Amino acid sequence: MSTWTFKSAKGRRWHSSALLYVVLTYSAGWWCLLSGGWPAFLPGVLLLGHGMIIAAYLIHECAHNTLFTKNQHNAQLGSLLGWICGSCYGRFKDIRTKHFRHHVENDDVMWFDYEGFFRRHPRLYRVTLFLEWFYIPAHDILMHSIMVLTAFIIPERRDQMARNVTVILIRGALLTGVALVSPAALLGYAIAYMLMIIVLRFVDGLEHDYGYHTNLFGECVSEHKGDLEWEQEHTFSPVISWRFEWPNWLVLNFGYHNAHHAKPTTPWFELPRLHRELFGDNPDTVIRLWPQLVMYHRYRTYRIFHDAPGLESVSGKDFLRAAQSARVTGGNAASFLTAF
Repeated sequence: MSTWTFKSAKGRRWHSSALLYVVLTYSAGWWCLLSGGWPAFLPGVLLLGHGMIIAAYLIHECAHNTLFTKNQHNAQLGSLLGWICGSCYGRFKDIRTKHFRHHVENDDVMWFDYEGFFRRHPRLYRVTLFLEWFYIPAHDILMHSIMVLTAFIIPERRDQMARNVTVILIRGALLTGVALVSPAALLGYAIAYMLMIIVLRFVDGLEHDYGYHTNLFGECVSEHKGDLEWEQEHTFSPVISWRFEWPNWLVLNFGYHNAHHAKPTTPWFELPRLHRELFGDNPDTVIRLWPQLVMYHRYRTYRIFHDAPGLESVSGKDFLRAAQSARVTGGNAASFLTAF
C-alpha cells in the first residue's frame, strides 16, 4: 500500500488539523452523549454536530483532490469520512462525479425531481411545510433518506444493492446498540445530524442562482458549460464574517464560493487569500451573515419551490444585490453529500 502523501507542507499542517478536529469532536460528542448524563447532552450534540460538519466539508475537499498527491487516496479518505457523515450508503465516486458535473457544466444536475415529487404527494408536501416552519429540515431529511436507500430507489444504482444493504445493516446495528444503551444518546445523534444538515443547506442556499435539471443520468449538457464569465456572475459568496477571517473556518471557508469556482483545486485554507486576490477587499462582493439569517427565517417554507410571493425572478448581479438586502428566497436541499 502506497503512503498517503499530502500535496504540500502547509496542507499537511492544516488538513491534518482539520482531520484531528473531526476525530476529537466526534469522539468527545459520543462520549458526552453516552457517559456524560443530561448536563453533557447539549455539549455532546454540538461537538458531534460540528465534527460531522467539518467531516462533510473535508469530503468536499477530497472530491476536489486537494489533500493528497494521489486521487485514489483522496477518494479513500472521502469514503471513510462518509461513515461519519452518513453518506456512505452509496459510493464516493458518485458524489465526486455529480459534483464535478456541477463545476464543469455550471449547472445543478440531479436525478430526483423534488418539486415534481411534492406536486404528486401534496399531503407529504403539507407535512414538510409544517415541519420546515418549525425549522426542522424535513426537505433535506427526505433527500438524505433517499441517500440511505439509494440502490432501492434509483434504477441506475441497482448494481450497488449489496453495498447498500451491507451499510444499512452495519449502521442499523450500531444505532440499535446506541438506542439500547442510551435512548437519549440516539436522540442527541439525531439532533446533531439535523444540525449538520441545517448548516450545510444554510451555506449552500445562496451560493448560486442556478435552477436544477434532472439530467444526471442523461446526455443533456448545460448550455453554460465552460462559460467561466457566466459561472462567476451566477456564483456568490455568503460568508459568516467579512471583518474577521476565523469564523469562516467553522465551515472550512466554504462561503468563499466565487474563489472556489474560480480555482476549484484551491484547498480550503487558501480561499480567503484567493478571494481577496480576485475580488479585492470590497465587502460588496459577498453576502454578509445577517441577510442570510433573515432570508433563512423569512422564506423557510417558500424556499422549497423558490416562489416567495412578491419577489421577482432575479439572477446574476441583481440576485447578489437582492440577497444583500434579504430579498430572495435562496435554494433548498442542495448538498454535495447527496449524489442524485
